[in-house]
Amino acid sequence: MASAAAQPAPLSAEQAKVVLAEVIQAFSAPENAVRMDEARDNACNDMGKMLQFVLPVATQIQQEVIKAYGFSCDGEGVLKFARLVKSYEAQDPEIASLSGKLKALFLPPMTLPTHGPASGGSVAAS
Repeated sequence: MASAAAQPAPLSAEQAKVVLAEVIQAFSAPENAVRMDEARDNACNDMGKMLQFVLPVATQIQQEVIKAYGFSCDGEGVLKFARLVKSYEAQDPEIASLSGKLKALFLPPMTLPTHGPASGGSVAAS
């Protein structure tokens, strides 16, 4: 049975901004930057390998920061924090921006496949 004390106190939007900024800062700490670079090198920009190598390291870095704010120090704590941040994104452009920066730290840039001829003005407007 989970105790009520294990539940994190809900963070306000302002507190969420502070925590997001701390998490982003943690990624630039020298030891964490090295860990992420090694994980990226192992992943070779392959999405499956990104999930295998990069995501666990990114999760660990986040856990170290968010545990100070009452989130559990496991994957569930990171998911709860992510859901909380997501709930504020639509209301607060700064949180949306910080969240985007955080995701960019551990998700590869998405490139859309090109279909057919180069896109441009080749489609007739009705």
